[in-house]
Amino acid sequence: MAKTESTLVNMVVALLVITALAGGTLGMVYKVTKEPIEAAKLAKQQKAIEEVVPGFDNNPTDEVYELTSKEGYILKIFPCKKGGELLGVAISTKTEKGFSGEFKVMVGLKPDGTIINYSVLEHKETPGLGSKMQEWFRVENTPQNILGVNPAKTKMIVSKDGGDIDAITAATISSRAFLDAVMIAYDTYKKEGGKK
Repeated sequence: MAKTESTLVNMVVALLVITALAGGTLGMVYKVTKEPIEAAKLAKQQKAIEEVVPGFDNNPTDEVYELTSKEGYILKIFPCKKGGELLGVAISTKTEKGFSGEFKVMVGLKPDGTIINYSVLEHKETPGLGSKMQEWFRVENTPQNILGVNPAKTKMIVSKDGGDIDAITAATISSRAFLDAVMIAYDTYKKEGGKK
């Protein structure tokens, strides 16, 4: 095979061919993986809804509505009903105050605002420290437990800042952010959610 002369035109043509092949391959991979990724996200969302407000018999995703928090976040509210009566709502909330940036939480609230349960959906917190929030705030009979707590009657900030909730050891910033996400859900729902 004869060696091609190294000219500007040949280099540009070679570069265009390589980028076209790479772009086409990336586009094809995106197209193939888009639906399974979306299906996995929906399954994770449904599992989180079932975890934070158990016992409903409706399909909360059919009745979902959105509210905007005072911080400007769009929160999804999933009404969970049994026999047509509201058991509570699952609220997809978030905060950008985490140690490593944004994280998302699904919070289950009774109609009066009492916290039923929560599930951490996404985070980038430090493994072994901030990532403990999935279990930390649900340990029974401790000042770190938020399950069964009504934020209207409890200072939902870390005790280091004068609140009622114990922070994760060595992860105060993550704890503050987690409680911030919970309070964003609570405040937005109590202010706007009852009107729906």
